[in-house]
Amino acid sequence: MDQHELFGNGSLNPLNDSLMSRESWKIFQIMAEFVEGFERLSQIKPSVSVFGSARTAPDHPYYKLAEDLSRELSDAGFSVVSGGGPGIMEAANKGAHGGKSPSIGLNIQLPHEQAGNPYQDISLNFRHFFSRKVMFVKYASAYVVLPGGFGTLDELAEILTLVQTGKTRRIPIILVYKPYWQGLVDWFRDTLVAEGAINAEDMDLFQVLDEPTEVVDAIFAHYEDRGFEPSRREREMLLDL
Repeated sequence: MDQHELFGNGSLNPLNDSLMSRESWKIFQIMAEFVEGFERLSQIKPSVSVFGSARTAPDHPYYKLAEDLSRELSDAGFSVVSGGGPGIMEAANKGAHGGKSPSIGLNIQLPHEQAGNPYQDISLNFRHFFSRKVMFVKYASAYVVLPGGFGTLDELAEILTLVQTGKTRRIPIILVYKPYWQGLVDWFRDTLVAEGAINAEDMDLFQVLDEPTEVVDAIFAHYEDRGFEPSRREREMLLDL
């Protein structure tokens, strides 16, 4: 098969009106996700977004760590936002649900793995990862990242990139449980910094801590001299997120 057989003669394919109509109407579905998210989540500040594996069993030490941490965050006055699913997401919602502040789940529709957990005081549902990811960032006073897989790494890379490039305000980004994250941190330093892919000071964008109390203290320390509300300049940044 030559290129002409594979790609045609270079002319544009005729538009599929039905497909184009579906694509156009999809815009309204996406808009609805953003509008509902903005309206519901703007009321629950300050909040902390908590991430971790959907595959962590309830009897795993990581589950208990996430539950204890989220309970401490909730009792300290932070609404806790998770992905709303099982595993560490469930542990985060469960801990927050038992505390003094709201437990929020940003649920995503997936072919597998995702089913909403029962510990959500506020539950939002998303079809699109990109709109859901904006909600995790837009109102968060901190990002707390427990052991997880590709999805967790995706959220971590997202917030590091946004802060590094000045697209969002500087907030605490905390990796929890050093033995899990140390290999990644070493690779950041020994490869990314060494190769010039990131700057040495970019390593200061995040912390690695072990204990729930350490995490809560680190978040309060960050805001000690300024308060949780974004400054006027930061509000402008968040409008363009």
